[in-house]
Amino acid sequence: MNPTPASAPTATLRSRIVGIDKKVPLLNGELATYVNLDNAASTPALQDVTDALDRFMPYYASVHRGTGFKSRLSTLAYDQAHEIIGRFVGADLSRNTVIFGKNTTEAINKLSYRFPVGPDQVVLTTQIEHHSNDLPWRSRAKVVHVRATPAGRLDEEDFDRKLAQYAGRVALVTVTGASNVSGFLQPIHRLARKAHAAGAKILVDAAQFAPHRQVEMKPDDDPEHLDFVVLSAHKMYAPYGTGALIGPKELFLASGPEYCGGGTVDVVTLEDVHWAGLPDREEAGSPNVVGAVAMAAAAQALMAVGMAHIAAHEEALIAYSLEKLRAVPGIRIYGETDPGRAHEKVGVIPFNLAGVSHFKLAAILGYEGGIGVRSGCFCAHPYVVHLLNLDEHEAGTWRDQLLGGDKSNMPGMVRMSFGCYNNTDDVDRLVAMLHQIARGDYQGDYRLDRATGEYIPTNYRDPLEQYFLLAPTTAQAGTA
Repeated sequence: MNPTPASAPTATLRSRIVGIDKKVPLLNGELATYVNLDNAASTPALQDVTDALDRFMPYYASVHRGTGFKSRLSTLAYDQAHEIIGRFVGADLSRNTVIFGKNTTEAINKLSYRFPVGPDQVVLTTQIEHHSNDLPWRSRAKVVHVRATPAGRLDEEDFDRKLAQYAGRVALVTVTGASNVSGFLQPIHRLARKAHAAGAKILVDAAQFAPHRQVEMKPDDDPEHLDFVVLSAHKMYAPYGTGALIGPKELFLASGPEYCGGGTVDVVTLEDVHWAGLPDREEAGSPNVVGAVAMAAAAQALMAVGMAHIAAHEEALIAYSLEKLRAVPGIRIYGETDPGRAHEKVGVIPFNLAGVSHFKLAAILGYEGGIGVRSGCFCAHPYVVHLLNLDEHEAGTWRDQLLGGDKSNMPGMVRMSFGCYNNTDDVDRLVAMLHQIARGDYQGDYRLDRATGEYIPTNYRDPLEQYFLLAPTTAQAGTA
């Protein structure tokens, strides 16, 4: 069964994924086609992206101020990339700018330096956030966290209470569009309306949202307008080291950039500096032109398919997965478990299996099933501890052990996460392996590395050099 009919707009996406049919070695010596269910961390590249780069790279050159043909072409491509990403998120580029950087984390850090927060003001965020949308604000302002419900959703009543509690003092509301742990979608436009009514701006971390749902910043004068949006190309099928920050020109023109140097100025004298316009002043140094072109190519491909079609395919796949996972003995799914509410989340499903460490479970799936998942706390420690319902004693014991260099008892989950190309065959492969593991039917004798928490099969050597290495390993070099 596949929830996507052959005629659906998403039907061709699987064949457009680079490496989709690659086989990987298993512990038993056999080869299996790799199943990638770790898309929430990074997605593979779309063929559309690599094709665009194949066409672009022969003409790649420095951008801005170069007079040669290749520089002129590269400059045009780089400028168009800004426009395409603006269109991808529905930004009004007469009033807003697109700033390229490395990723979402860097984009949020940049904004934390540029966004004005007074000494008595607060930044309102949530317990659900990725560390990247929490830690950058802690050194810049008093950060207040809205709690999550026991099921892991945003407690919107607590959001309202805290807006009222800090009335007139909330400078910024900063929330994820979709959780990278549970997949829950946030009511971002409703939160925007509430933030604006309270005199605050809103930032939406769309790293996990943008590959799955339509980002709509809405007009600047709309009460539900998103003031700032950040996103990463490596989660949008363009893993070439680029992210973007989109926000009002007015804010960035109000002061000089936090990073200074080449490309950020119009005029420099020994006594004075005149900063360049936008986005140049915010993109110090030689930019990642290739990454920007790749991100724009991915955005064009996603827009051509249609984010509504991608969402529909994903919702069907989530519902199918929740139904299948229910039958696995000893499984515990966190967050939403009702297939009928699949539309309330993106394709991220965290779970544990009774009696098996999340670290070990992920290892068996990888070494013996050829299935890529992720385990741990997913850079969202407070949220995962909350979902696991750990009391303060349990959480404190784990923290003490970890700080002592022992991760063996680190709490966590296994996370399966979909891309637009995954299908029910991928889910069936995972579920079949989970049934085997629940029966104790796996081959390896796994050794725990306490320093990392990872489980590694004993007496097994990964044949990585047969697939790709930049240089010979030390052992190989010694026998050359």
